[in-house]
Amino acid sequence: MIYHDIIFMMKAKKFATQIDEVVLEELRKFAAETDKKISTVVNDAVLEFLKKNRVRPAFRSAMKEVIEDNKELLARLAK
Repeated sequence: MIYHDIIFMMKAKKFATQIDEVVLEELRKFAAETDKKISTVVNDAVLEFLKKNRVRPAFRSAMKEVIEDNKELLARLAK
């Protein structure tokens, strides 16, 4: 079971926030165009945002390690 499936098995909770009125209008249009509830679109968008932003630090950390491990080789290649 993937993380996405686990999220949708959980009970939905209400929460309040603020959003730019132009963004809200685009959200409403998109939800109508795709025949989805606004809450579904927001949930999917937030989940995608979290996935992307959690991967980046892990990637950066791994990249840093590779660069450090190959510092001498990279210096020679740069010449």
